[in-house]
Amino acid sequence: MIRPTVAPKSVAALAELVGFVGEPNQEAVISGITLDSRRVADGDLYGALAGAHVHGATFAKQAVNSGAAAILTDQAGADIIGQSKVSVPVLVVEDPRARLGRISSWIYGNPSAALQIIGVTGTDGKTTVAMLAEAGLRAAGLTTGLVGTVLTRIGDQTLESVRTTPEAPDLHALLAVMVEHGVQAVAMEVSSHALALGRVSGVEFDVVVFTNLGHDHLDFHGDQEHYFQAKASLFTPEYAQQAVVCTDGVWGRRLAKLSLIPTTTFAVPGEGEAKADLQPDWTVADIDTRAVGWEFLILSPTARYQGGCQLPGMFNVSNALGAVAAVSCITGDPAAAAFGVADSPGVPGRMEQVGAGTQLAVLVDYAHTPDAVVRALGVGRTIATARGGRLIVVLGCGGDRDREKRPLMGAAAAEGADLAIITDDNPRSEDPAGIRREMMAGMAPPAPGTHSERVEIGGRSAALTYAVQIAEPNDVILALGKGHETTQEIDGVKTPLDDREVLAAALKGTISD
Repeated sequence: MIRPTVAPKSVAALAELVGFVGEPNQEAVISGITLDSRRVADGDLYGALAGAHVHGATFAKQAVNSGAAAILTDQAGADIIGQSKVSVPVLVVEDPRARLGRISSWIYGNPSAALQIIGVTGTDGKTTVAMLAEAGLRAAGLTTGLVGTVLTRIGDQTLESVRTTPEAPDLHALLAVMVEHGVQAVAMEVSSHALALGRVSGVEFDVVVFTNLGHDHLDFHGDQEHYFQAKASLFTPEYAQQAVVCTDGVWGRRLAKLSLIPTTTFAVPGEGEAKADLQPDWTVADIDTRAVGWEFLILSPTARYQGGCQLPGMFNVSNALGAVAAVSCITGDPAAAAFGVADSPGVPGRMEQVGAGTQLAVLVDYAHTPDAVVRALGVGRTIATARGGRLIVVLGCGGDRDREKRPLMGAAAAEGADLAIITDDNPRSEDPAGIRREMMAGMAPPAPGTHSERVEIGGRSAALTYAVQIAEPNDVILALGKGHETTQEIDGVKTPLDDREVLAAALKGTISD
């Protein structure tokens, strides 16, 4: 955990901030906050929250022994702590998780107010839009930061990301460190889990972006409507000043009408159902797919700019357009934003090419929702048709996650590829074979006269290697689901597995043969 340097705050002032009724130690001070008792530093406020299996208050004594100066918890936590007789102030409040963001912001000096922040939410495209937006901000001459799934960046320093959106204490600490390092603008991914769990509470966004809403995370949200409402909560004055919304889908059009803040819309022709009553403010024309990457003309509300994206696919044209529109809201310089986005190299694990220079076209992508799989297969089919080869897809589904999407992803793979190889993703605690069966159940029998094939191979490395071994010159291989990930989780154990490395080794083997 990175730590900013901040002036200590009194526990008495914190008690007043959270509305705690009692008499905390007037001399106690805090200079940090954490939810993890193993990461407590001297002077920290320890947030003892109820967990899925155990209450954080169980570890209160450990936190105090490590230097915690005070504890924030609920009544259930206070009852547990009372048995351990800790020697620091204990502030008891209702729903402490909901207050963490504001408290963390206060402790670290409200860092988001000193930054220009773009928040990106949506089922698919968050990582790409955030990374392209950061490139656009840099092109405008700003020192930038990035918070997302693939990595975290503070100026030129790159750090590993633990989750898409950090917990509130870690996020505000990170933003404070960015301020200390002279960062001026930040592009940040905002997941629906982060919104539902209050992880971005207290963050002051300048611009928030909506990419799309597809079938995902229903194991957490319950249904699509609650999933949408979690996303929509970001588009309110509580969080942001301006919104940029993609309206090529029904959920985006609905959000654009419901948004409680000034909203700019964008859409790419042909990417969704056209609606005459909601023409986008930003769009594109003259798309050229022959160049390295894709080039296009950006049509803004006031002018036209040459744009581009080094990632293939119409959905990435949409991602690039959203990034340009969002950056322009902050910088007022669409030309620089468009240049920065077009000049940005590919995003790790997002339509990333492996084995350049071989006869095969091999791409790795993070697509792990039905919609994303369909879009990725569309790009793969375009490339395969141009090359005169087959489209081979290798795909699995994660365990302990939304089960409803498994047959949908299987169906998409069977319909969109010439050869669909169903394998494992991150099985976690589930039986990998059971997950594969659920995916295969969604596959309709091949249509008469077609040559589509379906193969089930347990073990992702074996499946990837098989795809390379049976591929013929000019074929296209898409490895979907894990993208940038470098491990595979099975029964709580993460072991090294990187699709890109496995494919590269297999390709090298075919060349040497």
